[in-house]
Amino acid sequence: MSPVSGPLSGLKVIELAHIMAGPVCGLMLADMGADVIKVEKVPGGDDSRRMVPPEINGESSAFMMMNRNKRGIAVDLKQKSGVEVVKRLLADADVVIENYRQGAMERFGLGYEMLRQINPGLIYCELSGYGRTGPYADKGGFDLIAQGMSGLMSITGEGVGRPPVKVGAPVTDITAGILGAMGVLAAYTNRLKTGLGQKVDTSLYEAGIVHTYWQSAICFATGRSPGPMGSAHPLNAPYQAYPTADGWITIGAANQSNWTRLLDVLERPDIGIDPRFADNTARMENLSELEQVLSQIFRQKKSSDWLARLDQAGVPAGPVLSVGEMHADPQAKAREMVVDTQHPVAGGVTTIGSPVKFSATPGGVTASAPLYGQHTRAVLQTLGYEDSEIAKMAGDRSIVLGDPDRN
Repeated sequence: MSPVSGPLSGLKVIELAHIMAGPVCGLMLADMGADVIKVEKVPGGDDSRRMVPPEINGESSAFMMMNRNKRGIAVDLKQKSGVEVVKRLLADADVVIENYRQGAMERFGLGYEMLRQINPGLIYCELSGYGRTGPYADKGGFDLIAQGMSGLMSITGEGVGRPPVKVGAPVTDITAGILGAMGVLAAYTNRLKTGLGQKVDTSLYEAGIVHTYWQSAICFATGRSPGPMGSAHPLNAPYQAYPTADGWITIGAANQSNWTRLLDVLERPDIGIDPRFADNTARMENLSELEQVLSQIFRQKKSSDWLARLDQAGVPAGPVLSVGEMHADPQAKAREMVVDTQHPVAGGVTTIGSPVKFSATPGGVTASAPLYGQHTRAVLQTLGYEDSEIAKMAGDRSIVLGDPDRN
């Protein structure tokens, strides 16, 4: 595995996490150069290994997406010798990431209060459904449930009276992982000044809530909860998707100068003197009528025609791309958001790249996701375990060693 020369090079992170939120957190840190060792359960490993299809040569595409750039070991935390392995790992680790149910880490003997005694500088990142305090602290976390409870599903969809719709991506899982990584970096900055670690606690619930900033502002100000508006903006117009002769485009002509430019492109100055659309306040009050008027016009030409005109006029606009079209887009490639890795079993695997770039200490994707137990032997050897001890633990299944024929 090639090291990533990112700004977090030398940071040792132990990931005791599965499925998505925790692995996203580990992924963000790994892409920035941290040495992330993923500890998978025995038996079976991370449940995302069984999220198939899709798969490539028998390997889960979902697992490979979330866990590239990490080393992987397999340890049974229900066995004393397995817990001892993790304690040795954590004795000099900088960060641990966990997303087990409330109290599980304490039952394993790996709770924060226990670990801080052997490693006062440890940053202990907890990712859960609702946070580690409050009346819902014991509940398990799932993206769909968090989207509903955070208010997100009440503002997502075609309009009032239509069925609630979740955001297509598991946005609370992904955002919780990013918030966790942000918290880890803040705690690490503090540790550089004080030498002391601390707990970092965030959740899917809070990750959903932070996406309601505009709608919460409206509710706080008016006492009314806004509903879904399709692709429209709750505060500005026109700022949404419109149908064309052959697809859809998005238009961001919310401020008055862009609105004027849009009217020039449409060659419809009469719309600008219509009192219903004179300014943003009027346009928001008459949003349905504005949408009807503009949709009729945009349907008269193809997306490429409109986008060329809008771009020339300086009006913010873009196509609505499929995921596959996004992968092929030249900007995605230029920003290295679509990259190739080499997996020992799946072969060439394309993945999503790192979204943060650094001028002096570039990170990036340099390795595929680990096979189950691929690095168990090598990691245990660095912890001082003799080959005979490793063989004994493998024999009693407190660890799993990767298949050397597949590595």
